Amino acid sequence: MIALSALGSGSGGNAFLLDTPEGVLMIDAGFSARELARRVGAVGIDPSRITAIVLTHEHGDHATGARRLAGQLGIPVVATEGTLRALGLDPAAPRVPLRSASITEVGPFAIESCRILHDAAEPTAVAIEAAGVRIGFAYDLGRPTVGLRHLLRGCDGLVLEANYDEVMLRTSDYPPSVQHRIAGSGGHLSNRAAGELLGDLWHEDLSVVVLAHLSRQCNDAAVARRTVAELLDARGFRGTIAVATQDAPLGPLPVAPGPAKLRMTAQAELELF
Repeated sequence: MIALSALGSGSGGNAFLLDTPEGVLMIDAGFSARELARRVGAVGIDPSRITAIVLTHEHGDHATGARRLAGQLGIPVVATEGTLRALGLDPAAPRVPLRSASITEVGPFAIESCRILHDAAEPTAVAIEAAGVRIGFAYDLGRPTVGLRHLLRGCDGLVLEANYDEVMLRTSDYPPSVQHRIAGSGGHLSNRAAGELLGDLWHEDLSVVVLAHLSRQCNDAAVARRTVAELLDARGFRGTIAVATQDAPLGPLPVAPGPAKLRMTAQAELELF
């Protein structure tokens, strides 16, 4: 089992934790090192147990505290080469490059990644496996690619952007050019687009969905959850849908291997005898 926590998510900062008995992994570090440590403690985890920080890209709301916290804890930053260069890490600082065509192992965690469409140096989505569980993270993207769908297949848990409500965006004070950028292929996923993608990714073992990176101006947690739930539940989903907010941590949420995976494991064990 993995315990998934959202330390916060939105345009003001994003950070998540995966907690296993063998170690803790941080995904993004978009708050100051001090605030990250405070929020880690708020979900009941000792920061010294963090084994690495995975970054999806270098923007401040995802990477602000990465260098300082990694230095304080003496742990590596895990990211694509483009993100590592853009982050400006000290050349002597520990780092682990993420490559799309391979699996990167960091402690008990196996990390896969794929490029996404976003205005950053080399942005990526990630899927992380540990303790028999696979959890995917994808946000800051305007369109789900074939590669992203492939990466997120078979996940037991998903953290996915649901950035804006389409009506709220159209009636917002944003000028048309900004609305077009947000809704474009290099922008963000709407609640409906997130729900449709989750419906496509649904399978028997998917048990936890966390909606992330909600816009303060063009979304509402209840609206996002309702829109996604209507689309996902129609496919047969009966798990947990939670919404990560900007101001307070969420979790920990337990994510365990699903029934289909357990049946396959049991069958494999029987075939050994």
